[in-house]
Amino acid sequence: MNKYRTEQEEAWAGEFGEAYIKRNEDLKTKYYKNNIPFFAEIFSHTTDVNSVLEFGSNIGLNLEAMLVLKPDLEVSGIEINSTAVASLKEIPGVKVYHQSILDFEPDYPRDFVLIKGVIVHLNPDWLDKVYELMYASSKNYICFAEYYDPHPVEVFYHGHNDRLFKRDFAGEMMDKFPDLKLIEYGFVYHRDNNFPQDDVTWFLLQKS
Repeated sequence: MNKYRTEQEEAWAGEFGEAYIKRNEDLKTKYYKNNIPFFAEIFSHTTDVNSVLEFGSNIGLNLEAMLVLKPDLEVSGIEINSTAVASLKEIPGVKVYHQSILDFEPDYPRDFVLIKGVIVHLNPDWLDKVYELMYASSKNYICFAEYYDPHPVEVFYHGHNDRLFKRDFAGEMMDKFPDLKLIEYGFVYHRDNNFPQDDVTWFLLQKS
């Protein structure tokens, strides 16, 4: 019996996810360097962030960048792929949840909950559950950093259908949880002269 509920989970836990890890490993220095100013900008709109939980950490490039900015940060990550988990565990002090996001059960709230380049790859039928998990996991801030579209759109991705879905994730979450307010948002272009990202739009939400 398949232990995953969606084909997307199975893909990211298996060979499709391994190929993604290889691409990240090949560009690790670039991604790591560019993530530092990315998170510096986001953190500049927050106060008292001492703990972070990332949904879909992969090999930990986001957590490592945040630790450069805040070395005493308590960092945790949820990751489905075994190879990625092995890399993630090399980060000193990291708490790793080796499981699907859909199987995660929030244990205690963190100051800052992050999902970056991940929710676009999840099955859209399960987004409500993911929003609920992120909300329950956050003490204060929730950050989306994803491909944005005002309407739900499926994108052909690395030779596959059903692997990438764009929409207004932050807007949907604010509609679902009216106590969330938008603190700031921004966009980083892939041709930025100094610190490009992959055309990422980020949204910082806060519980009121």
